[in-house]
Amino acid sequence: MKPTAISLFSGAGGCSAGFRRAGFDILYAQDNNKDCISSYAANFPSTFCEEKSIEDTDFELILKKIGCNDIDIVIGGPPCQGFSTAGSRNSNDPRNNLLNSYVDALKVISPKWFLFENVEGLLTLDKGKYVLSLIEKLINIGYTLRVEKIYAQTYGVPQRRKRVILIGNKFGINFKFPKMKTLAEGRIFRKTCHTLRLAIGSMPEPSSVRGESVPYTVPVTTEYEKYIRGNSDKILEHYAPKVTGVQLERLELLKEGYTMKDLPEYLQHESFKKRAFRRVIDGTPSEKRGGAPSGLKRLFYDEPCLTITSSSTRELIHPVQNRPLTIRECARIQTFQDDFVFRGNESSKIKQIGNAIPPLLAYEFGTHLKQLMALQGEEKNGKLLGFNLTFADAMSPALKNTTNILENLTEKQSNLFEVI
Repeated sequence: MKPTAISLFSGAGGCSAGFRRAGFDILYAQDNNKDCISSYAANFPSTFCEEKSIEDTDFELILKKIGCNDIDIVIGGPPCQGFSTAGSRNSNDPRNNLLNSYVDALKVISPKWFLFENVEGLLTLDKGKYVLSLIEKLINIGYTLRVEKIYAQTYGVPQRRKRVILIGNKFGINFKFPKMKTLAEGRIFRKTCHTLRLAIGSMPEPSSVRGESVPYTVPVTTEYEKYIRGNSDKILEHYAPKVTGVQLERLELLKEGYTMKDLPEYLQHESFKKRAFRRVIDGTPSEKRGGAPSGLKRLFYDEPCLTITSSSTRELIHPVQNRPLTIRECARIQTFQDDFVFRGNESSKIKQIGNAIPPLLAYEFGTHLKQLMALQGEEKNGKLLGFNLTFADAMSPALKNTTNILENLTEKQSNLFEVI
């Protein structure tokens, strides 16, 4: 029998796609976005999915509807936009309500394992108190867990994507995260075999007609290409409008790695300087964290792509063609197979893609967790097993503060166990 899973904050189904490929039966999925659920239903026809907010869901009723109250794992995490640094912090903050609703859902569903994914900003939000609160809540309902920042390119994703993952179980099992498939070395971990070329290098030029499919023009020559094509016989969502005028002039001057700041000032977009004053997740002005945002950036073919976001089809420029990435190129970089369907308008589709857990990353974790599920036993009290918040040698003051907070928690646990 396949292990069972429930997907909360499912999005279009990136995490579910990976866990399904790893051998899980996804019994239920929910998201409060109509287009996400429409996409999910198109790709997971056997899963009961619904457009619903977690706060309004009766999970006891859901378990009855799916005919199963023995769930092996809950996957997913609250949307990353909820962890912005804007605004004050108080107990009535809706972000706290979302977190409490997630923990309440785990209480009712009582899965043997959970996997929670979010942006790295979660670690430094409210000076580390937010992630501490989450960990303590999970411990209090009986989960033994680990917290790590992972780098997607080390798990086979052709993209520099940092994410925070919490994994826990109810049996006190001392486990590790899955081993990395490859090392990522060099400045900001740019050297790896999982490159942008691997993801999109074999793709034909996009159509100039919106909605038109594009045929494959080269045979499958690599295992990755075999995987990424799925069961598709053509490429969908591979459309690029013609670039003209000042935008074409900009792109013609962009070399690999160049951004808006490398262009003559008369070609820099008006919004570029305004965006230079935005604040990054730990509250540090952006000019102290590598300068102003790029606005446009010509990608390197032989490095992992920059992080795919909802702005990628506007700002990330193809390595050798004078155009932004297409929706399908972004989907491939996120490791969605070519037969994965997205519903909604173009803005909605790229947002679904950018917010997703990469399916190939989810597959690596799903495969590992499926093996760990053989180690079940009696339920035990929860605790924090450990944490790893960065690969880098240096650490920001904000992240160092969170490290100190979590070290204090583990020390308190050790003292408690000594007394017992």
